[in-house]
Amino acid sequence: MPNTTIEQLEDVVIKFAGDSGDGMQLTGSQFTNNTALVGNDLSTFPDFPAEIRAPQGTLAGVSGFQLHFSSNRIFTPGDACDVLVAMNAAALKANLKGLKKGGIIIANSDGFDSKNLRLANYPDGINPLEDGSLVDYQLHTIDVTKMTREALKETTLGMKEKDRAKNMFVLGFIYWLYNRDMSSTEDFLKEKFGKKPEILESNLKVLHAGYHFGETVEAFATRYKVEKARMEPGTYRSITGNVALAYGLIAAAQKAQLPIFLGTYPITPASDILHELSRHKNFGVRTFQAEDEIAGITSAIGAAYGGHLGVTTTSGPGMALKGEAMGLAVMLEIPLVIVNIQRGGPSTGLPTKTEQSDLLQAYYGRNGECPMPIIAASTPSDCFSAIYEASRIAVQHMTPVIFLSDGYIANGAEPWRFPQSSDLAPIEVKFKKGLDEGEEVFFPYQRDENLVRPWAIPGTAGLEHRIGGLEKQNITGNVSYDPENHEVMVKIRQEKVDKIADFLPLQKIELGPEKGKVLVLGWGSTFGAIKSAVLELLSEGHEVAHAHLRHLRPFPKNLAEILSNYEHILVPEINNGQLIKIIRDQFLVDAKGYNKIMGVPITKSELAVKIREILAQ
Repeated sequence: MPNTTIEQLEDVVIKFAGDSGDGMQLTGSQFTNNTALVGNDLSTFPDFPAEIRAPQGTLAGVSGFQLHFSSNRIFTPGDACDVLVAMNAAALKANLKGLKKGGIIIANSDGFDSKNLRLANYPDGINPLEDGSLVDYQLHTIDVTKMTREALKETTLGMKEKDRAKNMFVLGFIYWLYNRDMSSTEDFLKEKFGKKPEILESNLKVLHAGYHFGETVEAFATRYKVEKARMEPGTYRSITGNVALAYGLIAAAQKAQLPIFLGTYPITPASDILHELSRHKNFGVRTFQAEDEIAGITSAIGAAYGGHLGVTTTSGPGMALKGEAMGLAVMLEIPLVIVNIQRGGPSTGLPTKTEQSDLLQAYYGRNGECPMPIIAASTPSDCFSAIYEASRIAVQHMTPVIFLSDGYIANGAEPWRFPQSSDLAPIEVKFKKGLDEGEEVFFPYQRDENLVRPWAIPGTAGLEHRIGGLEKQNITGNVSYDPENHEVMVKIRQEKVDKIADFLPLQKIELGPEKGKVLVLGWGSTFGAIKSAVLELLSEGHEVAHAHLRHLRPFPKNLAEILSNYEHILVPEINNGQLIKIIRDQFLVDAKGYNKIMGVPITKSELAVKIREILAQ
């Protein structure tokens, strides 16, 4: 066994990349779970191909999983990788530009045969593993396929089944390289394949073979270790945005003492919410996979009318289909949570790539004057508290609420110090139980001081009322075509949403001075990049601050005052400039935009460059 030294590192960014059938998402998620158990801070960025089964070996079929882990607090999955695991030529070609100079390449040599090179569009006779083009990197080639088959030579599995275990060889080797215990993955395999002993045994054999390969090969003289992160004491777990969102809905429903009804239609990248909620029927959760998007939202509207926390989930194309029904929910003034996990558009666009594509759609994408509150999450773990807040607003203000996340947040993971039930703010729900003293007739649009109408459950004696999409007469709720009444109702519905600002926390400055030269104003998944860039510039002595919006409609009441305290406002967005249009319109400030529309997050380094440009003006 060769002698190896263990080098201490503070930060590592590693990317697993291969064909969509190579199991890179599983490999990445297992290493992520192990990293969370070690106690490192972490952030992940899964990167899926758009096709369910893209042509094998092609650039379109590359599936990647990027993980940033550290002994310090981190806020992004990393700008550039320290290590790239490339299972084939296409994976190398698609990801090499994201690898640091001097970084480590671990390449599966079997994935660089003539067929794979041709599919990856390398010129005839060119093999990047052999032509010297990777001289700026630490290149290590391993015939993963051959070693996997060797480890399983005594099993009765067919060659195709044996080759499916290649990712376990890679995972075992990476565990060795970063000085890790493998028991978390061993336990996972036992649980997953406990009833299939031959498949279980083969995966365990290959996992150990990868680890032992690291112990015997002489090419790797150094192993690495990243110490536990210095984080606030508490119990943590690794969580993705969609799972945190599902848990937040359950928590809100439990606090409000309401059953949940999810009416939805599967769509990338929102489907995981349906999958997760369907596992929790013990909490009074009902999930309904409808025949289409319209049936999904209208079933949720019916459930809300009947006294449930009605929820529907989708992405941008589904939001377009749900538009008329959202207008119906606004007209009815019933509580409904509409979840939009944004992706690249328009139309089906980039279905597996992230984009902050739908803020203007959330604001204006319905017929008529149709105002709805809008809430946005900023990180995977923030989805829990943000959806909890969206649910609170929906049931306490009797209004549909749009919740915005995106593919980066939904699929990404980070450590989450989860709250106890006693830590959560109460959500008080008041159903109207009958006619009050002095009332002779029930008026469904009789409002309280916050312009909120009563929530009356169908079948409650004396509270019979009709609902529908036609304009309502003020107070009585009868159908009305009167022009003056229509104007009154339009203004009331808008004022009701505007008054929600009275019940929102004031906007805070995340980082930096209360007054200064540049305020970087963000929303959604730009949070980590902005925070990291501003921290860097503050350490250099610049007057830069960061504010991040959760409440996008209505805005917090002090936002205008905050904006007036800075010479320049910079609004970074993963779109062509949407929040900036609203900010300019409502506050008449000369905000500047930084926009990226490539299906990938904004990086810390590119944002820091933009801030420096503004400071130099």
